[in-house]
Amino acid sequence: MRHVPPPAEELALLDHELARLDARRLQLLNRRAWLLSVLRAPAVPSPPQAPAARSFAPPYAPSTSGPASSRGTQNVLLVLGGLLLTVAAIAFTLFSWGEMGIAGRSAVLAAVTAGALVAPALLLSRSLPSTAEAVAALALVLTVLDAVALHAVAAPETDGLVFSAVASTVLVAVWTLYGLLLGRLRTPLPAAVVAGQLPLVLTAWAAGASATGFGWALLVTAAADVAVASWGRGLAVRVTACVGALLTGLISLALGLGLSVSADDVLGAVGPGALLLAGAVVAGGGAWRAPSGTAVLGGVVAGLAAVAAVGGVLGAGLPWDWAVLVYLLSGAALTVVLRFRTPRPVVWGVLGASASVVAGAVLWAAPVVAAVLLGPASVTAEVWSGAPGSFRGALGPSVPWPEATSTPVVLAVAAGLSAALHLRWPSVLPERGRSVAAPGGAVLAWGAVHALLAVTDVPYAVALGVELLLAAVLLALVTRRAADAFAVTCLVCALVGSASVGLLGLASEPATYAVSGALAVLFAGSATASRVPVVRSVLACASVLSAIAVAAAAGASLGWNAPHTAPLLLVVTAATALLGARLREPVVAASVELAGVFAAVVAVVLAMTDAPFLALVLGLCGVLAAATALRPERRRVAGYAAAALFVAAAWVRLAASGVTDPEAYTLPVSVAAFAVGYLRRRGDRAASSWVAYGPALSMTMVPSLVVAWGDPHWLRPLLLGVAALVVTLAGARLRLQAPLVLGGSVLALDGLHELAPHVVQVFDALPRWAPPALAGLLLLAVGATYEQRLRDARRVRESFGRMR
Repeated sequence: MRHVPPPAEELALLDHELARLDARRLQLLNRRAWLLSVLRAPAVPSPPQAPAARSFAPPYAPSTSGPASSRGTQNVLLVLGGLLLTVAAIAFTLFSWGEMGIAGRSAVLAAVTAGALVAPALLLSRSLPSTAEAVAALALVLTVLDAVALHAVAAPETDGLVFSAVASTVLVAVWTLYGLLLGRLRTPLPAAVVAGQLPLVLTAWAAGASATGFGWALLVTAAADVAVASWGRGLAVRVTACVGALLTGLISLALGLGLSVSADDVLGAVGPGALLLAGAVVAGGGAWRAPSGTAVLGGVVAGLAAVAAVGGVLGAGLPWDWAVLVYLLSGAALTVVLRFRTPRPVVWGVLGASASVVAGAVLWAAPVVAAVLLGPASVTAEVWSGAPGSFRGALGPSVPWPEATSTPVVLAVAAGLSAALHLRWPSVLPERGRSVAAPGGAVLAWGAVHALLAVTDVPYAVALGVELLLAAVLLALVTRRAADAFAVTCLVCALVGSASVGLLGLASEPATYAVSGALAVLFAGSATASRVPVVRSVLACASVLSAIAVAAAAGASLGWNAPHTAPLLLVVTAATALLGARLREPVVAASVELAGVFAAVVAVVLAMTDAPFLALVLGLCGVLAAATALRPERRRVAGYAAAALFVAAAWVRLAASGVTDPEAYTLPVSVAAFAVGYLRRRGDRAASSWVAYGPALSMTMVPSLVVAWGDPHWLRPLLLGVAALVVTLAGARLRLQAPLVLGGSVLALDGLHELAPHVVQVFDALPRWAPPALAGLLLLAVGATYEQRLRDARRVRESFGRMR
């Protein structure tokens, strides 16, 4: 129980707590007063601490409304004051200058500027750094205004660009000296760096320099910025110089690149090349001493500039496709940086530049490879129209082949570079880089072979043979390795190339048989030799797809139409069913059988336009499914499929024959099927009612229901409804799912068919507000008994699940 003290004791406790709080408050006030005195007069010694109250007070926390907020207010006031003075100085210079004589103007300028330059030193001596910064900023602005006024009065005839170049140089020197003398100021030196971006550019502009001259002016400025960023004093100075170097350097390199690419001959590319090469030296030198992130960026810029310089000179005057090769070789030469003792971030940057150049060249060559792989798709519009004379004839005119003659060489060089990085410098690349280099080299070499076939325009038969041989080589590599990135890449390339050569073979009948048969054998042999189940599954499926193509071609050679060709595809399905029963690996067996199911689906689609052949195909599929159901592991799925296929075949056959009384044909079959199902259930009580009685019931009830919906008389719907009711009650009594579900469904649909005209009449007689009102009442009733309905539904589901 909680103890409640007497009133006198509780009063004493409250008084003691209030006294403790008063003592703590006094201590905090004394501390605050001392801190304020320290901020205003640093020489004042620390006052003695007040004795701490004997209590369990919380630790000391500084006031949030003290020094921080005071310093922020002070900075705001100083900034506003400096801005106002600057605006006043500009207004005086621009608008009030002409009202004074030469002497007055000189005196005002000298006095104000000198005072503004001297004042920060006095303010710093009195420990007022913020005020000194504000006055110094004003002084810098006044020096600029002095230069403007000096040009307007003392040298009005002087060229504006020349005077601006000289004035900016003087201002850079003055601001630098001023910042070095007053080292505690943070504004003059960064301002000098910003002003330092102008002198050389203005000089080049005044001298009417060419684009190359502007590029050199910008590059020298960038070199000066790099020097300041490397050895400058203060973080603000170095950051400002780094930004300036980035801007001026990139603009200079952009000018050099444009001039180099547009050069007509070697002599015209030498000047821009020298500019780019000097830019590479500047970027590399700056990256040498820079932090890691900046060093990587500097290495990238240096590498790209060097490639542009060398490639622009060596590739001048060449066609663009061969110039791309020159740039690629120049980019590949950047890997020589691995042989020198260079800071690792710079090495990564240079290698990144090399990779960028290689990637650009590969992207340039990619459309050619895409045209080679996708071009054979155009052959499908003219199947067996005759073999073209050459490889390009089967690819279409989508690619300007004379402008892509260097594509195979470009891809081969890129593949060789990837292989070299993977084999010769494995210690330099991280694990992820090595995992990308090998597959990338394989893809590039594969693309180079295809591009070579198209560029050289080899004969059609040679192209088929080379592509098949290339697929065989890739599959051999796949079977000899585990499922690593390289093997997966080779597998994908083999599949894509096989699809392309398969389409290419459709141009002529012999080529179709040769290519499809060879691919079927290659994939089957590779699936047998592979040790990885997933790879074996993919290869086996590819072999089945190739066999489907052979079967379809056989039907076309016999002159059969699509429905008549459909049974040939079921030969492939039968073969996969037999093969699946012999394979020991479940994953591979399931994949092969699924590929056979795909062949059966294609057969059904081909036979859709001919009802008798469709019934035949469905019946054959049912036979194959029934044969597959003999295997215990496939019995459940294949048994259902067989029953459904047999029933569907019977329905299609009846519809194709124009039968109006299907019961005469379906009842005997249903009785026989029912007897077989009864014997099955008697021998195996665990057998499902769907397998035992589902085919027998649906064989008669479903066609009768279809005919009853179009029968205007009452006898057939009545007899069907009575039969469905009997089946439903029998299923409920014997706790069998199939009779209950099938009988109930047919009974509901048959009743709906009979009641539909009367329901329509009733709804026509009701007012328009009645259906929404009835729906609302139903929802209210369901909502009020929602929990009870859930329990009822759960019980029904559990009871239904216990049925067979």
